[in-house]
Amino acid sequence: MTTTEAGGPPVTDHDRGVHGYHKQKDEHLKRLRRIEGQIRGLQRMVDEDVYCIDILTQVSASTKALQSFALQLLEEHLRHCVADAAVKGGDEIDAKVEEATKAIARLLRT
Repeated sequence: MTTTEAGGPPVTDHDRGVHGYHKQKDEHLKRLRRIEGQIRGLQRMVDEDVYCIDILTQVSASTKALQSFALQLLEEHLRHCVADAAVKGGDEIDAKVEEATKAIARLLRT
């Protein structure tokens, strides 16, 4: 949501401390708890001397779950934070695009 105050620059949800994932927060927390459970399962598998290939299969599933979560969060960042910066224009949009680009680069390195 965007408003203006006393004819000044636009004030966005981002200015109010509302992040792009805010509307999905409960769903994100649920996903993260499932991923946490997967990681605990990996610990248990190692503790129980499970066959290494079976553990690696679960590592792959956990990694994909985290990547999926990251991609959803990135999409929400682009739709909310970067879009808010675009409304404001100027240097802020350039900074947000650069920030998002660096985040994408970090995700691609993993």
